[in-house]
Amino acid sequence: MPQETHRPAFAGRDKPSVSYGLPFPLTLLHHASSTFGATRLYVLCSASLARDNPQHLTSLKDTLSSKVAGTRVGLKPHTRWSEVLEVVREARDLDVDLLVTLGAGSLTDAAKIVSLALANDATTPEDLESLLPDPAANGTSRSDHTATRNIKPSRIPVVCIPTSLSGGEYSAFAGATKDDDGRKYSFSGPAMSPPSLVILDPTLVQCTPARVWLSTGVKAVDHCVETLCSLKSDDAADADARHGLTRLVPGLLRCAKDKEGTDEDARLVCQLGAIDAMSAATRGVPLGASHGIGHQLGPAGVSHGETSCILLPAVCKYNYQRDANRERQRAVQRLLWEDQEAQAIFEQRGLKQNETDLGDLLDIFIRTLGMPRTLKEFGIGKDKLGGIVKHSLHDRWVKTNPARLDEQGGDGDSDNGARIKECRHGSSYSDIPKRVISRQTPPKRELKLLKQAKCTPRCKCKSEALPCAPP
Repeated sequence: MPQETHRPAFAGRDKPSVSYGLPFPLTLLHHASSTFGATRLYVLCSASLARDNPQHLTSLKDTLSSKVAGTRVGLKPHTRWSEVLEVVREARDLDVDLLVTLGAGSLTDAAKIVSLALANDATTPEDLESLLPDPAANGTSRSDHTATRNIKPSRIPVVCIPTSLSGGEYSAFAGATKDDDGRKYSFSGPAMSPPSLVILDPTLVQCTPARVWLSTGVKAVDHCVETLCSLKSDDAADADARHGLTRLVPGLLRCAKDKEGTDEDARLVCQLGAIDAMSAATRGVPLGASHGIGHQLGPAGVSHGETSCILLPAVCKYNYQRDANRERQRAVQRLLWEDQEAQAIFEQRGLKQNETDLGDLLDIFIRTLGMPRTLKEFGIGKDKLGGIVKHSLHDRWVKTNPARLDEQGGDGDSDNGARIKECRHGSSYSDIPKRVISRQTPPKRELKLLKQAKCTPRCKCKSEALPCAPP
């Protein structure tokens, strides 16, 4: 008979705890009563999950019965302030004592902000702005009186039942997009609380679309890589990130091969790897530009996980070319080469261990998963880059990137600097803003592979040797 495993997600911390081993409705029923003493639950459910697999929400409602006081199906991507406030009003009117998310991404961030807003009687956008932690870090112009107000801590607990690998359910910070300027702001600080419980169910996530599962898995890989490449990490953070990476890389490759979606063990391995991946960030280890710029690519129309698919290899190359963290990157390279499945795909694509950098390995890994690698696939061109640049430069993790980034060029070189404002469309390597990666043409290794495949950098085919950029 299946048994529950219930433990802290991170050693030495009570929140969040993680549970797996039982169907999620039974686990939620047990903890709602015995752990939280809750009688009025408010459920935030993914719109796609409720539409395409309604049996999961139905099962939750049937199992929890009268304990479910309210349900909201669907939020717009990247957590709009206006929708957060709608949930706040409804939760307050229903006298809710437990917030539950069934889904991931925007729902998770929303629930954390809703709990903070309820504790502080926030009902307007101005009230939400007053809960932002640091006006300088967020680029706001709030008065000193507002910035130093006494923010009350989150009170209503949050339970997350994730359907992706983004990992936001393990952190005490959240991002939300302000409606009037389209910029994503970070909510964090001592008053923010992480979710109290995360329930993992590998059976539930069988219904997660492969593109969502794999792209958010790359986001989890991004957590690991940017931790291991950070100049301000520590031994404990590095150990967790290495452990997470050794779970995620083979787990994701297994999931990519599992076309029927029946390999529950591979999914659970990935879910456990995502916990390790979040360890460092939840303890305050600063990450880099892949995360920082990704926060602003999201509101421009790129999904949460896919921002890492596009940015991570480019940011690694940018930092490597500027000798910002080469030894730390080489350590990650060695770790990837040690994985037998990863080594096999690298060698199949003609890579040699001493002739490639971390960006090359990540590029091939992401392509093998079938994930997007260009901004062009999302309709993002030069006309949209100015706003992304402006917002990105305020992000806390752009500021902690190992190599400096600014609007004019991080190293002062107008040709080779961090060219965030420009964009290469149709490159076989990546449609990345050139102020993040300066290379104008595909690297020689890729041109050689393209030649072998009888392709060009702008080819519209799907070569076995190297997938070309999409039309």
